[in-house]
Amino acid sequence: MPLRVEPDPTFRHALAAADRPLAGMWVCSGSPLVAEICAGAGLDWLLIDAEHSPNGLESILAQLQAVHGYPGQVLVRPPVNDTIVIKQYLDLGVQNLLVPMVNSAAEAEAAVAATRYPPHGVRGVGSALARSARWNRTPDYLARASETVSLTVQIESTAAVAAVDSILAVDGLDAIFLGPSDLAASMGLLGQQEHPEVRAAVEHCLAAAKQAGKPAGVNAFNPGTARSYLAAGASFVLVGADVALLARGSEALAAEFIPSPVVEPAETPASY
Repeated sequence: MPLRVEPDPTFRHALAAADRPLAGMWVCSGSPLVAEICAGAGLDWLLIDAEHSPNGLESILAQLQAVHGYPGQVLVRPPVNDTIVIKQYLDLGVQNLLVPMVNSAAEAEAAVAATRYPPHGVRGVGSALARSARWNRTPDYLARASETVSLTVQIESTAAVAAVDSILAVDGLDAIFLGPSDLAASMGLLGQQEHPEVRAAVEHCLAAAKQAGKPAGVNAFNPGTARSYLAAGASFVLVGADVALLARGSEALAAEFIPSPVVEPAETPASY
């Protein structure tokens, strides 16, 4: 007799049950081994990224399998808000989506529709072939599928900030997530995510989410900035990344154990 498999609780459930903000980190290496190391670190959630990282369907699947059974939540960011891509991610077994570059209520509605079967959406039906339903070993999966998925969209442009209230009003949207780096770029402040105008825009969206009764998160590698956004009402934060930790840690080792090269003074050319 085949096993009957129940889906895990979603990020939506974790946010609703939390009595404090949830802290997480990016997983960008594409490595299942690194993902599993991060999953055992004690953080509340991980974000497996496929927008700016070398992740395809196969590597995402391997990472989902590697981290399954650890207590934290796992979100996956597709490279684009696309119905076909989202269908593939959901069928793969992704339960928590973070969809990038959502600039309007219409785009948020499209993301919601991509996560739901007809008549409430446009998700293609392939549960008998899909890990999401454990190949039809999850009882009544088609009827319950929307309950097994959470959807967060990214606010990371001036257009999205202007439309944040209407985006938050979209039915089926569970949370928003602020991306200060792209937001800064869209404001003409490339590389200046700590700029007061960028931070003010982020805090405006955090306040809008609180008013709408929906959770809002933010990316903030600077600990002081993260604490500031938490104080402003962020419900979840990303405070680091696997690749960044490895880069900075390896640089620190090199700085400690590799002598700095001695730079000889340049010879002064003779004057005639």
